[in-house]
Amino acid sequence: MALFKESSLRSRAQLGRPAFESADSMLTKLSAVASSGPQEFDIFLSHSVLDKEVILGILLSLEDMGYKVYVDWVNDKQLSRDSVSKATAELLRQRMRSSKSLFFATSSNSSNSKWMPWELGFMDGHNKKAAILPISQLDTVEFSGQEYLGVYPYIDSSPAMGPDARNRLWVRHSRTKYVIFEQWLQNVEPTERT
Repeated sequence: MALFKESSLRSRAQLGRPAFESADSMLTKLSAVASSGPQEFDIFLSHSVLDKEVILGILLSLEDMGYKVYVDWVNDKQLSRDSVSKATAELLRQRMRSSKSLFFATSSNSSNSKWMPWELGFMDGHNKKAAILPISQLDTVEFSGQEYLGVYPYIDSSPAMGPDARNRLWVRHSRTKYVIFEQWLQNVEPTERT
């Protein structure tokens, strides 16, 4: 099992589109598909907009695993980050209520986001299904969150095993205390494994 590595996410974002197509162009196409898609999501992806290419890589990676993911500038392209209003906040609350979980994508840019802590707190209060998705610079398997991020479980993935298997998400409290994502959604807490 390993954390999501930034370079791998950027590579996945590049694979998700032809070489001549920009990330913004690809996101516009995804937005058109997303607006006609389901209004329920497995994951609300809380992130900094400054990480667009990495977030595209996360979105595509999670979709590869079969999850429905909400990303505000993909699913609700009409939202303006320049003119935040009560209507914007209410739409985000509605999207979080229609999501089974929230992943807080940490990066060097996330500490500057005004929205991310608010989204994390809302989802934690709503259904307690909030977790940190660390974006790692290195190949590593463990995350120790700073400040309030350390009180939440974190997400990592494992590669598919076998011909019909798919990559899996794990919810961890530590390297040895974890549970499969789908079980966590059913209120099974991570357990210590030796």
